[in-house]
Amino acid sequence: MSTCTSASRLLGEPLAGTAATARTWLLLEQSGPWGVNALTSSHLDPVLGRALEAAAKGTGVRVALIRRPGRHADRREVRERRVYVAHTVPGNVWLHTATTSDPRELLGLDLAALGRGDHRSFGTVLRGRPHTGGPLALVCTNGKRDRCCALLGRPLAAELAASGAEDTWEVTHLGGHRFSPTVLVLPFGYVYGRAEAHHVKEVLQGARDGRVVTEGCRGGSAWERPGQAAELAVRTETGEDAAGVLTVLRTDGTAPHWDVTVAHADGRRWTVAVSQGPARPPRPESCGSPLGSPARMDVLAVRELSPAAVGH
Repeated sequence: MSTCTSASRLLGEPLAGTAATARTWLLLEQSGPWGVNALTSSHLDPVLGRALEAAAKGTGVRVALIRRPGRHADRREVRERRVYVAHTVPGNVWLHTATTSDPRELLGLDLAALGRGDHRSFGTVLRGRPHTGGPLALVCTNGKRDRCCALLGRPLAAELAASGAEDTWEVTHLGGHRFSPTVLVLPFGYVYGRAEAHHVKEVLQGARDGRVVTEGCRGGSAWERPGQAAELAVRTETGEDAAGVLTVLRTDGTAPHWDVTVAHADGRRWTVAVSQGPARPPRPESCGSPLGSPARMDVLAVRELSPAAVGH
C-alpha cells in the first residue's frame, strides 16, 4: 500500500526546512480521541479550544494537545492535567511545567509574553516551575489528520515509552505528515522526520548533553523555514553540535531566494543562500490528497564572513 510517507521516502525528499514554526510551545494534556483540529474536536471544551487558538494567533506560541502513549480510554472525568510551556529561541531556552484540574486557567496566561520568552505568567497563573526531568519527545500520532501519523507514530511512541523514555508524549499535530513518524524534542525545539526509536534515543541523549543531532532533522522551530535550512547547513558545514549557540540573525530576500545570516555565540557569522522550489516529481502531501509539488528548501552556498565584514 502506497502512502504519502512511502512516496516521500522513495523520492528522497529532503527534510531540512520543513519543521513547524513556533518560538514557544504550549502543551495541554487531553486524553481520549482527537479530531482533525484537536483543539476544537476532542474532549476539550471546543469553546476553550477556539479561545486558545484566537489568543495564540500572532504571538509566536503554538498550542497543541498531548497524551500518554498507549490505549486512549474514552474518559471525560475532570482530573489533573499536565501542562508544559517551552521557549526555543537560543539565548533564552527554557521548559516549564505545571498541573491543572481546570484547563480554562490557560486563558489567564499572557501568550504574547510567552511568545517573547517571558514565563512569569505561567508561574503566577498555573504555579508553574522549571521542568526537572529529561527532554520531552513529542510524537505526532493524530490519525484523523493523516493515517501515517497513527500507523507510524503510535508504535514509535509506545516503543519509546516501553524502553524507559518516560518523557514521551503523543502530540496532536507537527505538520509534514509525509515525514512520519515526526518528533518534536523540547526544550530546544528541533523536529525530526522518518524517526526510528534508536535514533530518537540518540537525539534525546544529545539534548540531555546540550547537543543537536542533525541527522534526520527537519529544523529548529524557532526559525522560519529558510532559517531552519540555513542553520542546519552551518551545523553540517562546521560540525558544530552544541545547542543554543547558533542564531538566525536575519533573512534577506523574498521567495524563492533568500540570504540568511547565521551567527555563532563566539562571534563568527555566515551567509547562507537558500532557494525554494517545487519537489519533483509530484507526490501526495498527505494520504488521500491529490498529487502536488510541496515546497522544498535547497541550500546553494554557505559562506563564512570575515571578521572585518562582521564588524560592519
